[in-house]
Amino acid sequence: MINKITKMIKTIFLMRSKYKGVVNILTSTLLTGIIICFTVSFSARAQTTKLITVKANEIKATVQPTMWGVFFEDINMGADGGIYAELVKNRSFEFFKPMMGWKILGKPLTEGDFLILNRQKMDTANPRFLHITLHNNTKGSIGLNNEGFRGMGIKNTLGYDFSLMYRTSSVNIKMYIELVNEKGENIGGTSVTTTGTGDEWKKTSANFTANDSASKASMNIWFEGDGTLDIDMVSLFPKDTWKSRPGGMRADMIQMLADMKPGFIRFPGGCIVEGFDLSQRYQWKKTVGPIDQRQLVINRWNFEFAHRPAPDYFQTFGLGFFEYFQLAEDIGAEPLPILNAGMACQFNSAELVPLNQLDPYVQDALDLIEFANGDSTTRWGKIRAGMGHPAPFNMKMMGVGNENWGPQYVERLKIFTKAIKEKYPNIKLINSSGTDPNGERFDYLNGELRKMNADLIDEHYYRRPEWFLASANRYDNYPRNASKIFAGEYAAQSDKTVSVNNKNNWQTALAEAAFMTGMERNADVVHMASYAPLFAHADGWQWTPDMIWVNNLQTIGTPNYYVQKLFSTNKGTNVVPALIEGKAIEGKDSLYASAVIDKNTGDLIIKVVNASGKEQTNNITIEGVRKAASQALVTTLQSADPDNVNTFSTPQNVAPKDSSVAIKGNKINFISLPYSFSVIRTKM
Repeated sequence: MINKITKMIKTIFLMRSKYKGVVNILTSTLLTGIIICFTVSFSARAQTTKLITVKANEIKATVQPTMWGVFFEDINMGADGGIYAELVKNRSFEFFKPMMGWKILGKPLTEGDFLILNRQKMDTANPRFLHITLHNNTKGSIGLNNEGFRGMGIKNTLGYDFSLMYRTSSVNIKMYIELVNEKGENIGGTSVTTTGTGDEWKKTSANFTANDSASKASMNIWFEGDGTLDIDMVSLFPKDTWKSRPGGMRADMIQMLADMKPGFIRFPGGCIVEGFDLSQRYQWKKTVGPIDQRQLVINRWNFEFAHRPAPDYFQTFGLGFFEYFQLAEDIGAEPLPILNAGMACQFNSAELVPLNQLDPYVQDALDLIEFANGDSTTRWGKIRAGMGHPAPFNMKMMGVGNENWGPQYVERLKIFTKAIKEKYPNIKLINSSGTDPNGERFDYLNGELRKMNADLIDEHYYRRPEWFLASANRYDNYPRNASKIFAGEYAAQSDKTVSVNNKNNWQTALAEAAFMTGMERNADVVHMASYAPLFAHADGWQWTPDMIWVNNLQTIGTPNYYVQKLFSTNKGTNVVPALIEGKAIEGKDSLYASAVIDKNTGDLIIKVVNASGKEQTNNITIEGVRKAASQALVTTLQSADPDNVNTFSTPQNVAPKDSSVAIKGNKINFISLPYSFSVIRTKM
C-alpha cells in the first residue's frame, strides 16, 4: 500500500509542471485524503494490536495435579458396546426380553427346542440360561445368531477369543462358531466340542483369526449332535484389548483418554448412579468379583428419551468398579467414584430412602474406601487382592450424590459426611450443587454446602456458547479460602440442552476454551474440571454433544476433545498473570488468555483464545525472566468456519497444528488467527 501511495505522489508532482493550477487543488485534496487514510489505517492497526504482559515470576496460584480430568458415564453405549470390548450382546440372556440380540437359525424340530430357564433360587445374580434340545442335528441345520452392539466391528487378521459356559449330559456335541459380514459371508471362525458334565457347569473356549474386516458383522453358532445342552455367558472378545488384557477394554478408546494425561477419572456417572428409581441405582458391590456373578441392571438411558429409545441398553458390569480403579491407575489419573446418596434421579421418580434406613448406603461408602485402600487382611481389601491387585489403589476422594438438590439432599449428605470423615478424615468429598450454575436451587445448595465447609462443590453447566464466553470471569470473585470448585460437567450446546441438533462444532469448543482460561486463572478456586459426556456411539447415542465419537471400528476426537487435551497436556504447576493494561484478559475484543509456568520442565505456557472473526496481533512481553529462549512452540486449533466439525471421514477437520514463533528480547509478536485457540510454550 505504501509503495502505491508513493507512486501516486510522484505522478502528481510530475503533472504539476504541466497543469499547475488544477494540480495544486488536486494535490491538496489527495494529500489530505492520504493523511486521513494513514490515520485510519494506523488507528485500526493499533486497535487490533494487544499489548499483553506475562509476569512469569509472580506466582498467583497452584494448579492442582487433578485440574483437568475426564468424566465417564455409561451413556451413548459408553460401556457395553463401547469401552468394554465384549462383542456379544445379552451374553447371559438376562435382558428383560431374554432373547433380545439373538435369533434362532434354521427350524427347530419341536416348539420347545430352545427354552429360557430360570434358576433364580440357585443363582440370583445370573439366573437365566438357554436350554437347547438337539435331534441328531448336522452343521447348518440349527443354530443361533448374535447381532452384537449395532453389529460387531471385526478387523482382518486380528485374533478373537470365544468362550461360553455349558452343561450337558451328552458327549461330543459340537458347536461351530463363525463370524459373518453384512452380506452373510464367513470371515472367520472355529469350533468347540463338549464333554459330558452332568449337573456341573464348565467353561470352554477357543480362539481364531478373522480373514476380513466388517463394521456390522454378526456371530453364528451352529449345533451338531444329539441331546440337551445348556449354555450361558456366551462371549467374544478381540485380542487387541487395552494392555492385551483378556476380557478387557477397547484399546483405541482408552488410548484417547491416556493421550489426554487426565488428572482424574470420575465414574460411573452421572445419572446412572441414581437410577430411575432406587431399584435401578448403581450398586458398586454388585460390580466386583467373578464376571458371571455381577448382576445386570437396566441402564437409565434405556428409556429416558422417547426420541432416542434404546430398548437393548443394559449394564452387564463386565466393566465394574475394580476395572474403573485399574483404568485410573493405567492412565495415571486419580480415581473419583460417585456413590448414591439414598436418592433416585429427581427428574424421574425422585424416590428417597428414609433417613432411618440410610445406614446401608453409608456403609457402602465406607466399604468402598476399604475396597480401594484397605490392606488384603480387611474384608473388602481381600476381595480386591483376590481380583489381582493386592496393593491399595490409594483413593483420595469420592462423590456423594450426583446432581442432587434440595434440603432432602443436604440432610442425607450430612449423615454421609459425618460417618466418612470420622473414619477416614483424609478422604475429600465432592458435593452436588444441583443441575444449574445459577438460580434458586443453586443458591440454596451453594450456601448450605459452604456452611458445611464442603471440600469440593460440584458445579454443572450445559449452556449456549455465548454463556461460556460471557462467564470467563465467573470465578474471579469467588472466596479464595473456602470450599473449592469441581466443574464436574460442562459442555457448550450449539442448539439447546437435550436437543438432538447439538453439534460438536468449533464454535462450542472455542467457547469452552475461553471459559477454561478463566478456570485456569482461578486455579486457587477451581481444583478440578471435566467435560461431559465423554463417549458416544454413532449408532447408539442418546445425548449430544459428546467429546469422543466412535463406531464399531473407528474413534475420533471432536474439536472439544482437542481443546481439553491441549489444556490437560499443558497444565503447568502455577498460575502467573497474563494482563492487558494491568487487567485479566477475559473477553474484551473477544480475546481471552491465561498463563502458567511448569516448575518441573522450566516452561512458560501461554494460552490465547481469539473468539472473533478478525485476526489480532498480540505483542507479548515476558517479564520476570532473565532471558527467554529464542523461540516458542505454538500449537493452534483454528477454523475460519465456526460450524466446522470432525467426522469419521474427515477426523482432522479441526485438529492441532504446530508451528514456532520467534522471541526477541523477551518479546513475542504473535498473530492470533480468527476463531483460534493457541498454546504458546517456551523455556524460561
